[in-house]
Amino acid sequence: MAADARPLDAVAQASLAQAAEILAGRRIAVLTGAGMSTDSGIPDYRGAGAPVRTPMTYSQFLADEPYRKRYWAGSHLGWERFAQARPNLGHETLAQLEEDGSVTGVITQNVDGLHVRAGSRRVVDLHGSMDRVRCLHCGQTFTRAAVANRIATLNPWLVAGDNHRINPDGDAEVDDISLFEVPECSVCGGTLKPDIVFFGEFVPPVKFEEARGLVARADALLILGSSLVVNSGIRLVVQAGRKRIPTIIVNRGETKADARAAVKIEAGTTETLAALREALRA
Repeated sequence: MAADARPLDAVAQASLAQAAEILAGRRIAVLTGAGMSTDSGIPDYRGAGAPVRTPMTYSQFLADEPYRKRYWAGSHLGWERFAQARPNLGHETLAQLEEDGSVTGVITQNVDGLHVRAGSRRVVDLHGSMDRVRCLHCGQTFTRAAVANRIATLNPWLVAGDNHRINPDGDAEVDDISLFEVPECSVCGGTLKPDIVFFGEFVPPVKFEEARGLVARADALLILGSSLVVNSGIRLVVQAGRKRIPTIIVNRGETKADARAAVKIEAGTTETLAALREALRA
C-alpha cells in the first residue's frame, strides 16, 4: 500500500478481498461523489458532521438580482480556495487504474475538476465543472479565472478569509452582499452562470448518455464516495443491475444502493483505491 494511505480495518480488508476477486479482469466504470474529494480538503454534503444547508436553486438564481448577487459573492470567495485544492492519492490511483487498463472511465458528480487534473482521460462530469462559466443568453463560455478577475476588479472590497465556510459546490457564506456587483457577459450583457448543474436543474441529456455509455460498455460498476441520493447516480446503478454486472460500493456511511451492491466497503476512497490497485496487480 502507498505510504500515505491509511490502513483498512479488518472488516474493510475482507470486503476489499471480495471486491478485488470480483473486479479482476473486468472493465470497470467508476462513479464518484463528494467523498472522493474530502482528502483534498473539499467538504462532503452528507457525510458525518456535514452542516445542514439549503443550496440556492436554479429557479432562485434566475428569479432576480439579489439571488445572483448572493450566489456570485459566495461562489467567488469559494472559488479562490476551491481552485487551490489538489488531487489526492485516490484521484491519482484512479488515473493509474485507467492507465493499467482496468478502469474504462470515470463518471463524477463532483464539480472540482480534480479527476482531470490527476490525469484521468475519460471523465464525464455529470454536474459540470466550476472552472467554466456560460452566458445563459448567447451561450458564450469563459474560463472561471477570467470571470474571477472581473469580479475582483468590480468588487475590490470582497476578500477571502479563513472565516468563510466553504461548501462542496465551491460556495462560501457571505453576510453582506448589498455592494456586490454581478459580472455580465462581455459579449451580449447577458446573465452568467457557472457551468454546473444547480439544485432543481436537470443533468444535460448528452452528459447522462455519455455516462450510460460508459456503464453499457463495462463489466462492473465501482461507486466511490457517493451516498447516491442524487437521482442520476441511482439510475446508473439500476442500469448496471439490468445489465447484470456487479456493483461495488466504497463509502463511509449508508447509501441508497447498499442492498444492490455485490460488495459494500465501509471505508474512505483514498486508502481503498490504493489497496485495490495493489490487489488487482497481484
